[in-house]
Amino acid sequence: MIKNIKWLFIASLSLVACNNNEDETVADVPVTAGSANFSKYVALGNSITAGFTDGALFKAGQQNSYAKLMADQFALVGGGEFKIPYMNDNIGGLMFGTTQIQSTRLIFNGSAPVNLAATPTTQLLPVLTGGFNNFGVPGAKSFHLLAPGYGNPAGLMTSPQTANPYFVRFASSATTSVLQDAMAQQPTFFSLWIGNNDVLGYAMSGGDGSNPITPATGAPGVGFDGTYNALVNTLTSGGAKGVVANIPYVSTIPFFTTVPYNPLTSAVLGNGNTTVGDATISQLNTQLYGPLKQALTAFGAGDRIELLSTSKANPVLIKDESLTDLSAQLTAAFTPSMGAANAAFYGAVFGKARQAKATDLVLLTTKNAIGAAPTASDSGLGFAPPSPLNKFGITYPLQDKHILIPTEIAELKTATDAYNATIKAAADAKVLAFVDVNAVMQQLANGGVRFDNYHMTASFVQGGAFGLDGVHLTARANAYVANKFLEAINATYGSTFKFYKPQSFPMSYPANLP
Repeated sequence: MIKNIKWLFIASLSLVACNNNEDETVADVPVTAGSANFSKYVALGNSITAGFTDGALFKAGQQNSYAKLMADQFALVGGGEFKIPYMNDNIGGLMFGTTQIQSTRLIFNGSAPVNLAATPTTQLLPVLTGGFNNFGVPGAKSFHLLAPGYGNPAGLMTSPQTANPYFVRFASSATTSVLQDAMAQQPTFFSLWIGNNDVLGYAMSGGDGSNPITPATGAPGVGFDGTYNALVNTLTSGGAKGVVANIPYVSTIPFFTTVPYNPLTSAVLGNGNTTVGDATISQLNTQLYGPLKQALTAFGAGDRIELLSTSKANPVLIKDESLTDLSAQLTAAFTPSMGAANAAFYGAVFGKARQAKATDLVLLTTKNAIGAAPTASDSGLGFAPPSPLNKFGITYPLQDKHILIPTEIAELKTATDAYNATIKAAADAKVLAFVDVNAVMQQLANGGVRFDNYHMTASFVQGGAFGLDGVHLTARANAYVANKFLEAINATYGSTFKFYKPQSFPMSYPANLP
């Protein structure tokens, strides 16, 4: 049924190669380094720093990362070579022998993002050698940058894994850490943008507990503050200067803002036929929503469920673990009409159920779950529920992993605010350039930004800022973010770096990217 909720179409494809397009408004200003030394630049971070986009790491994305764009500017004032652990192709994905362990990049097929149908040529092993400057590692949390063995191939076989395949590809040894390898380059300047995954992992799992938020406080390797200060103290220990960036709220990225909380219209429920949809709504109200509403009202919880409407969009049905469990009460209420076994089943399913509200955030990946049949592994009951309770979000509540409820959103905001306070304090203490990426992303999410005649927003696909995975930046947004970094560097160190024209960079990559 959810297939009737249409994806947005890509507005255009820009195929311009664009690493050296600079803003003509500052073209006549000589480029100078100011008080900083850019001869040896290293970039530390996660997937965004690496150039990951459209669900994969591939060469074009790496070439258009904000870190690479900054390095190109630093080269104008004596910056040395910026070595990147390039993937072999623009297919994306990663192979471990004959086994594919990472997916190919996403492309838009005219109606939805799909994985490129190709076999990756990038192998996990043998390890790349020669020393690198871009230490962006997709999937890394803050404490991973300190972890010895994060690049040890043997750590990929443990449960849980203690290594990261992307760092395995270019770690200098099996016992080194990301920070150790970065410091081995004897950096004179660094960028550090880390912490996104410390909250994002929790958010992308719907706050189901499988990927916890990193504690805001604790020792290095445990708490964010201890870890972050250890990173900054080490990076500046040799006199290097740098730029750091804070963490955006997850509510500003399209992975959490694209799928509406109320997608269930008559057209959707009728697979495009509103007459069928109207009849379906009438049947659902008679057989499920009406009885639930009546029983819950008797227990003082009638606001959890409203009857479906044929004239407006209706919310999906979800499980809210923060609600009082009314399974016993519902079981007792339904036993006379259903019998004890069926009543107990309905009580277990709907004891913490409610309809979603505008204050909930539905995950982008949940789009494919709405209307699908729950399985034994994802129903929360240990078995696949029978008809008619076999349609997620319609007759069966979406589970914890599918949605973020207000209490989880508040947890994420509290952690993000704490992380950002730590980042700003470290920047102030070490007199480092600071980029308020959180403010940048909020602006993109709330009206967007304009340059020349182009309007860039956080809208999924069409907005131009985020790739097809709904999380990572497009090349165009990387150029915009690079400008923000360069702006902060200019303000802090008296540099006069030029700015890129974001509109000259692609907002998407074609399927046949060479």
